[in-house]
Amino acid sequence: MPPTDRLRDHAGQGAATTVAAHRTRRRLRADRARQLADLLRRQLLTGAFTDGTLPHESTLAADYRASRNTVRQALDLLRAEGLVERLPGVGTVVVAQKYPHGLDHLMGLAETLREHGHVTNEVRTMGPAPAPAPVADRLRIPAGADVLCIERLRRLNGLPLSLDLTYVPLDIGTALLGADLENTDVFRLLEAITGQRLGHAEITLEAVNADAHSAAVLQAPRGAAVLMLERLTHLADGRPVDLEFIRFRGDRITMSGRLHRAVQLPAAH
Repeated sequence: MPPTDRLRDHAGQGAATTVAAHRTRRRLRADRARQLADLLRRQLLTGAFTDGTLPHESTLAADYRASRNTVRQALDLLRAEGLVERLPGVGTVVVAQKYPHGLDHLMGLAETLREHGHVTNEVRTMGPAPAPAPVADRLRIPAGADVLCIERLRRLNGLPLSLDLTYVPLDIGTALLGADLENTDVFRLLEAITGQRLGHAEITLEAVNADAHSAAVLQAPRGAAVLMLERLTHLADGRPVDLEFIRFRGDRITMSGRLHRAVQLPAAH
């Protein structure tokens, strides 16, 4: 290979190495920014910044042994989530609050969030309808049997929080038609109607993209991620009585619970 070609080839390899190194540094900074954002998010949501203002960027950089660029990138992530905002002459301030929704106990939304304000319910639709096959199967009723369908927009202190679609077997649901659903949790009404306590529920929690209808009702950006909670609630005697599909605004709610490790002992011989 002529010397000029060798020089050109070496220069090309050097440029490629420089680009790769730059990409690696950028990826590592993005990783560290995400990790720092996770730590700061937890603190601001639990009230660690009592005056509502985050420490200065230089303080955060020193506390977390991060570069100023990493800190700025972490704050940008939190700003994109709508949790903080940058105010000239003030700094980075907390501008949003998420409310804790525990998963340890079977409670209605008003019961769960009673310490954080007043929950109101806007009943958007309510009436009997034939149960779709999956609903009938989950509620253990004959295929095609009528159920009471209820769609409610639920607000906390006036802010849209969740859109709930509820299916109740009609022999119980008929009594809900004249009930005060705007100010009372369905759980309390079910216990009053049946004369039984609720026993347990099976839940599934996942993130889904908000469809146009859900986004409009929840006043959330179309396509924004929402927390979907599917919950099948049973009476104390084991009968399933309430199948719900609940879409929570992910920027206004956090799910938490306490888990205990179940240690599986070796089988006895």
